[in-house]
Amino acid sequence: MKSIEQVVTFRATPDQVFEALIDSAQHTAFTGEAATIDRRVGGAVSCYGGKVTGIQLDVAKNERIVQAWRPGNFPPGVFTIITYALAPDGADGKGTKLTFTQHAIPDEAHEHLKTGWEERYWKPLRAFLEEKGADKNKR
Repeated sequence: MKSIEQVVTFRATPDQVFEALIDSAQHTAFTGEAATIDRRVGGAVSCYGGKVTGIQLDVAKNERIVQAWRPGNFPPGVFTIITYALAPDGADGKGTKLTFTQHAIPDEAHEHLKTGWEERYWKPLRAFLEEKGADKNKR
């Protein structure tokens, strides 16, 4: 089993990043695929039209989301643990540093997931948040 750790920054507040990750409509908007996310600890998580499912293990508003998470192509009963840890970034407090970890990854899935987070999450999330910020600034 392997792990991934990635640190990414966004020009958006921790609240904005947290909401994009945990709100079903926003998650659907930035990934382009259906998501249903129950915010409560013990709640179900379904992303990418049900291709990824999981359970909320810990939720600390604007600080942390921890999920037991699995794509449908994992062996039955195999979950990884993902953590999104958020912290303010930048002198103006309008940025966010997200430290992402994923543990207990089957060896054969490691490389695919490592590149997948950047391509399918961080890049579209960054574009979504920047567009949302631009929309907000137009008002």
